[in-house]
Amino acid sequence: MTKEEELRQKVLAATKEYYTYQYDKNKSFSDGDRISYGGRVFDEQELVNLVDASLDFWLTTGRYCKEFETEFAKFLDVKYCSLTNSGSSANLLAFMALTSPKLGDRSIKKGDEVITVAAGFPTTVAPIIQYGAIPVFVDIELPSYNIDVRMLEKALSDKTKAVMIAHTLGNPFDLQAVKDFCDMHQLWLIEDNCDALGSRYQYNGTWKYTGTIGDIGTSSFYPPHHMTMGEGGAVYTNNLQLKRIVESFRDWGRDCWCPSGNDDTCKHRFSQQFGELPRGYDHKYVYSHFGYNLKVTEMQAAIGCAQLRKLPEFIKKRRENWQRLYDGLCDLDKYFILPQPIKNAKPSWFGFLLTVQEGAGFSREAIVTYLEKQGIQTRMLFAGNLLKHPCFDEMRQQQRDYRVVGGLENTDKVMHQTFWIGVYPGMTDAMIDFMVTKIREFTKNRGRS
Repeated sequence: MTKEEELRQKVLAATKEYYTYQYDKNKSFSDGDRISYGGRVFDEQELVNLVDASLDFWLTTGRYCKEFETEFAKFLDVKYCSLTNSGSSANLLAFMALTSPKLGDRSIKKGDEVITVAAGFPTTVAPIIQYGAIPVFVDIELPSYNIDVRMLEKALSDKTKAVMIAHTLGNPFDLQAVKDFCDMHQLWLIEDNCDALGSRYQYNGTWKYTGTIGDIGTSSFYPPHHMTMGEGGAVYTNNLQLKRIVESFRDWGRDCWCPSGNDDTCKHRFSQQFGELPRGYDHKYVYSHFGYNLKVTEMQAAIGCAQLRKLPEFIKKRRENWQRLYDGLCDLDKYFILPQPIKNAKPSWFGFLLTVQEGAGFSREAIVTYLEKQGIQTRMLFAGNLLKHPCFDEMRQQQRDYRVVGGLENTDKVMHQTFWIGVYPGMTDAMIDFMVTKIREFTKNRGRS
């Protein structure tokens, strides 16, 4: 054993000891403790990996990044995974990849249309607007909280190039209908899978992970998500051309696809002609896109590698927590629209949605205020209706284009009447039961008789 190996082992052993001292404390839940909607679940391995990566001091993408991309792709059963610094960046890269001139007539150009929904997180829609394409908004349906697929044909125009939508809080949208629609009209499909990692859908008779059925899928590794790197995200696809375009946009827009720290993988670094550059100009400094620097760090990926080993258990626990909540609240349907998975889906839930029924005898504000005072953290369904936000006031003032097809009645209902509570793996049965008890107490005392 070398001196370096000996010292590293001592440091990592001390890291395990530190974890045990600082974090490995069994604290049972008691009335009055705060119940967060989400949070980190980790053990000593995340700290060991983090410290191990820091000792290498290879701060950009390196061995842990390669390991994660390889193993995550295997988990999802896709060919290619490209790490990035957030789920929002993943959505940006997924969309921008489809604007590449390398895609010929299928590339999205300014003024082209992309079908989406207004009930969700803004970074599903923001890349469309930022580029200069036109979002076309359609309503969602309840109780799935996903796109109303009956509106797809009505939203279609001769400018439509893609559909970009999320699986709401882990509940898959109707992938069969959406993918069939996209295939029929030669449209791209981006699956925002940031809230649904581990969800499965039976597509054409075969069970597949969400995010892998469309042309591109995206994930987020922000702390409340299904697994975490602190910050981080991923873009995945089975299309090698799209993978290379994604990584070009991620890595400054360069044309070269050599891994970081490697030169001349293609063996043509100094022998090609690009644009009006001199023949043989160094391929590592040829730029085919106006790109960004959206790479993840090695230390983030090191945490992700440890988290990935726990992901199957995280998914299992989320499903169990969701089911325990549902079993405890399912008879309160006169007060709430309760969430339901769609046919042919096995959700990996991100949260438990509740929509206050008309005539329930109380408002969303009343029950949310009560639950928060009881130490139960709540969240809205993100933007509610994105078109009602100040960013769209600016859109209208600048006369920037978007379309709405049909009414957005359910979207507005979500904006006024919907909230959700957590199901993350750090929750115990006692926490779940406490939330059920408090919701039932509220409906008994405040709801209609």
